[in-house]
Amino acid sequence: MGLFDRFKKGLERTREKLSSGFRSVLRIGQKIDQETIDRLEAAMLSADFGPTVTENLIGLVRTGWKKGEIAEQQEIIEYLEQHIIAMWPQADREIKFADPGPTVVLVTGINGSGKTTSVAKLAHHLTGQGKRVILGACDTFRAAAVEQLSIWSQRLDVQIVKHDQGADPGAVAYDACEAAVARKADVLLLDTAGRLHTQDHLMRELGKINKVVERKIPGAPHEVLLVLDATIGQNAVSQARQFAEHVPITGIFLAKLDGSAKGGVIVGIREQLGVPVKFVGLGETPSDVEPFDPAIFMDAMFAA
Repeated sequence: MGLFDRFKKGLERTREKLSSGFRSVLRIGQKIDQETIDRLEAAMLSADFGPTVTENLIGLVRTGWKKGEIAEQQEIIEYLEQHIIAMWPQADREIKFADPGPTVVLVTGINGSGKTTSVAKLAHHLTGQGKRVILGACDTFRAAAVEQLSIWSQRLDVQIVKHDQGADPGAVAYDACEAAVARKADVLLLDTAGRLHTQDHLMRELGKINKVVERKIPGAPHEVLLVLDATIGQNAVSQARQFAEHVPITGIFLAKLDGSAKGGVIVGIREQLGVPVKFVGLGETPSDVEPFDPAIFMDAMFAA
């Protein structure tokens, strides 16, 4: 199955909502009018684009219509796609590798978002590129988290730095940075404790880990990836905003793109917070990961 088909499958729920809304109002050969705009707005809201993004995109369509850039209803989808795709320049979607290494990638997110599995997927993706990867098990609040990451490290044949349950996460991060430098790793992936964005003490702990890494390796962490559950819709925007208050989020790993995803939310995160989606999780195995391609993603989202 190609990337387009995988995205199309993952965006099944979003496509159904868009198709029932868009396809019913965007007819071939029909001129755009105010009723078209109104019905288009309702369709976008139902697909979880969110009120702010919907208002802005509808404004683009209305401006294009008034300027004569688009005149017929079937032109609207391509017009929208072009503007949405332009939000994600390729340079923004790539991991910023340090030179010299190691590149430190801090991975965070709430419990249940698929964070630790996403770390495994990133490790698989990076080792596939020939990178030497080390994992840092900084989620010491749950014994199962360390155990889960250890199992992934064995399956993927990558090294791991870990402490016992209850250890100081900052100490694990410190030791992992030392190991990455000593072993000449290309990438250090730090798995942090799952936390609710409303848990201030855990969010402060995340900031502490960030500072430990900064002191140990100049310029690090080079990436801070927030794992978001693609099925939660506009709640993801709130999560991203809260995490960004404690650590400098550089990208999103959109997990659980499994057919029940609310794909419109990625536009809201990008527009409201300026944070790009960098990776997408498309299944349960380590190989079910893809770098985010906005053109293919949008084609799949709007596909009939």
